[in-house]
Amino acid sequence: MTLAAPVAPAQSSGLRTYCNPLDLDYRYSLKQMDRGISYRSGADPVIVRHRGAYYLFVTNSGGWWHSTDLGRWRFVTPSRWLEDDINAPAAVSVRDTLYLLPSTYEGTPVFFTTTPETGRLEFFNPRLPPHPSAPGPWDPDLFHDPDTDRWYLYYGSSNLFPLYGIEVDQKNGFAYLGTVRELLHLIPLEHGWERFGQDHKDTLTKPFIEGPAMTKYRGKYYLQYAAPGTEYNVYANGTYVGHHPLGPFTYAPYNPIAYKPGGFVQGAGHGNTFQDAFGNYWNTGTPWVGVNWNFERRVAMFPAGFDAEDQLFVNTRFGDFPHYLPTGRWTDRHALFTGWMLLSYRKPARASSVQDTFPAANVTDENPRTFWVARANAPDQWLTIDLQGVFEVKAVQVNYADYRSNVFVNDSTVYTRFRVHGSADGRTWRVIADLGRETRDRPNAYIELPRPVRARFIRYQHIHVTAPHLAISDLRV
Repeated sequence: MTLAAPVAPAQSSGLRTYCNPLDLDYRYSLKQMDRGISYRSGADPVIVRHRGAYYLFVTNSGGWWHSTDLGRWRFVTPSRWLEDDINAPAAVSVRDTLYLLPSTYEGTPVFFTTTPETGRLEFFNPRLPPHPSAPGPWDPDLFHDPDTDRWYLYYGSSNLFPLYGIEVDQKNGFAYLGTVRELLHLIPLEHGWERFGQDHKDTLTKPFIEGPAMTKYRGKYYLQYAAPGTEYNVYANGTYVGHHPLGPFTYAPYNPIAYKPGGFVQGAGHGNTFQDAFGNYWNTGTPWVGVNWNFERRVAMFPAGFDAEDQLFVNTRFGDFPHYLPTGRWTDRHALFTGWMLLSYRKPARASSVQDTFPAANVTDENPRTFWVARANAPDQWLTIDLQGVFEVKAVQVNYADYRSNVFVNDSTVYTRFRVHGSADGRTWRVIADLGRETRDRPNAYIELPRPVRARFIRYQHIHVTAPHLAISDLRV
């Protein structure tokens, strides 16, 4: 295999690389509190570039994240929000304003802000009502056509109804203009990837179409959609292409554009396509965890672009291995892959203690649905991996699991702390990563080492998690 030359490292935050799932302080959910089900989750991501910075909106997160480099994200608490939180919002930046439209079946305000980094939100009045003839808008997408200065709304999330589209009047609170159109239906008998279930094996259940997102490129309109269901490894993004924002659209022959049914990160559906500060395209998506609840998920981001035939592609190859953050324009779709190979897969692991049937071996199996649980959540707990040879270690990812967490709200008491030690011989150890004073919750903590370390043994030394149990699904080296 020939690897592309690496892109120059990012300098703005000290980070050069990132790794999926994104290193975010994923929010605990109140949705299953009455059933006692506690879990962190993030889904349906939309990343918008606004005034030189990036903003990430995620389902049921109570706010959004802000970044200047796509690598380090800071949570922003809004000045106002919907009482029942916001599902699968649409977000778009036009001129000096960022607009935010929640999913709704009953009507909703359309939020807007010129300073999203501060959390300050305003909203249009009157509220956008539900559409009278087509249910929704749920899973909305707002699209502004820069060439015509006209606005369009796309929406839909159902295994009964199609994706819809309609023009809207931005100056009048995004009021509907004209007649809503049925745009896309799934055809699972012709498009095998649209079939439902794990590995597409459920041929009896009607699959779901959802998560529309519009991108315009060289005069063509690319209407992205997600299928067949978020709670499976085959959740993916496809696209149809047209010459008008409301179609007609033609099924792209290279579908699905974003597909990742295997690996540590499984699933790539329901996100958006955006451009970074250098003009590079990216595609976001929703990987599946599904341990505590079917809709326990994470957020991923993959390099994307358009090829010589104007075909939209998303590069999920090695999509859960470290990639370089962008520092300039790239043309090779593989240019951001670091080439760093996973050293820890199926390697022997030992732990300070083991509870019940959750052994240390689970942390090297590349499966987020299996995990190690310690007998105690205490600073004397540790986990050691034998790489079975001395290697050049460049990064570590610690992925926590929510085992009987009993946490439902993110506040200042929710944070993760640990240290990582390395050793060449198993006798002499040194700290290679220190999060002993971390104040954030980092359930998928990715640490790029300042410089490579030669080591055979890697040890996780526990300090703190807020949940009653210490549980780690994978320690990836």
